[in-house]
Amino acid sequence: MDLHSTYPAISDLRRAAKRRIPHFVWEYLDSATGNEATKARNRTKLDEVLMMPSILHGEMTPDLSVDLLGQHLPLPFGIAPVGMSGLIWPDAERILAANAAKLGIPYTLSTVATRTPEEVAPVLGAQGWFQMYPPRDEGIRTDMLARAKNAGFHTLVLTVDVPVASRRERQLRGGLQQPPKLTPRLLAQVATCPTWAMGTAKLGMPRMRLIDSYADHVKGQTDGLSSTAHVGYLLRTSPDWEYVAKLRAEWDGPFIVKGVLNVEDVARLENASVDAIWLSNHAGRQFDGAPAPIEILPDIRAATKLPLIFDSGIEGGLDILRALALGADFVMLGRAWHYALGALGERGPAHLADMLTSDLRANMGQIGARTLHETREMILKMT
Repeated sequence: MDLHSTYPAISDLRRAAKRRIPHFVWEYLDSATGNEATKARNRTKLDEVLMMPSILHGEMTPDLSVDLLGQHLPLPFGIAPVGMSGLIWPDAERILAANAAKLGIPYTLSTVATRTPEEVAPVLGAQGWFQMYPPRDEGIRTDMLARAKNAGFHTLVLTVDVPVASRRERQLRGGLQQPPKLTPRLLAQVATCPTWAMGTAKLGMPRMRLIDSYADHVKGQTDGLSSTAHVGYLLRTSPDWEYVAKLRAEWDGPFIVKGVLNVEDVARLENASVDAIWLSNHAGRQFDGAPAPIEILPDIRAATKLPLIFDSGIEGGLDILRALALGADFVMLGRAWHYALGALGERGPAHLADMLTSDLRANMGQIGARTLHETREMILKMT
C-alpha cells in the first residue's frame, strides 16, 4: 500500500483512527472541554496566518534542522505528552519513543502515561523529555525526578495550565472513567475494534503505572473524585512560583514551563531561570475561553530571547511553518501521533513524520525559504 496516496494528510489518519479505536477512547483523544470553542479557535487563528509565495529561487533542498537547548535536531517538530497514551493505542508510549529515537526528535513522556520511565528507557534514545504534573509531597517529587533522570530523560517539562481538572463533557458522555472500567456499553464498542482489543488484551488494561506506584500515599481518599479525575489529582498540587524555584534548584538539566499564554509571565519565568517557554492552551482541553497560542506568539517572541516551543491545533507542515515564522523555535504535536497510531498501528508514526517532512519542504519551496529561520521574513499578515 502507498501510504501517501491513502493517507496524504493528518485528516485522513484521523478518520481512519476513529474507525479503529473504541468510541469511548476516541472521545478521550479527540475531545476538548466546554463547547470546544478554543479547539476550533486554534484552527481558525492558524488559518489566518498568511505567508507570501516567492518565485525564481532555482532548485533548493530546504534545511529542516534546528538548534534547541544545546541540541542540533534534524526536524523542527517532536512528540508532545499525552496522558494515558497507551489507552489510545496499545503500548503507544514505547512505540512513539522508539520512533522518536530513530528520527532524532524529542519524545515527551507524561506523568500520567501508562508506562513508567523505566519501561520506556530501553527504547528512549537521546531525546527523552519528562513532563511533570507536580506532586505535592516533596519526597514523591524527588523520587519521581530521580527515576526520570536515571531512565535517561534529560529535559524536564512542568505543566502549569492544569490547576484543576477540566470537565471535558464529550469524554464524560463517552463513558470513560478513571481508572478505565469496561462496562457492557464499552465492551460493545471494543468488540468492533479487534486490533485495538487484541493488543490491549495482550498487555492488560492500561493504567497510570507511575502514579500507581505512589498510590499508597492517598489510600482511601479517592471517594468524591469525578469520573474524569484520577488518583494523580490527589497526589499533585497546583504549582506556584515557589514550586518553580524548587524544581529549578532540584533539576540539573534543561527545564521548560508548559502552558504559558500571558506575556506578563515571561519576565518572571526568565528570572526563575527556566530554559524555555512552551506556549499552549492544552489543545482546548482545559479552558474554553482561552486565546489561541498563535495569537499570543508574536508578543511573547518580542518579550524574550528564550527558546519558544509551540503546540495546539497543528494539523500539518504549513501550520508548523506558521508557528516557526511567528517566532517559535520548535513545534510539538500530540493528537496527530495518536491518530497515526490508531490508523496504522506501529507503521503510523514513521508515516506521519514523513508526511510532515514532505509538507514542510513543499511549503518552504513555495515561499522560497532555504532555512526555517528565513520563514520569519515571509509572514504576510494575520488576517
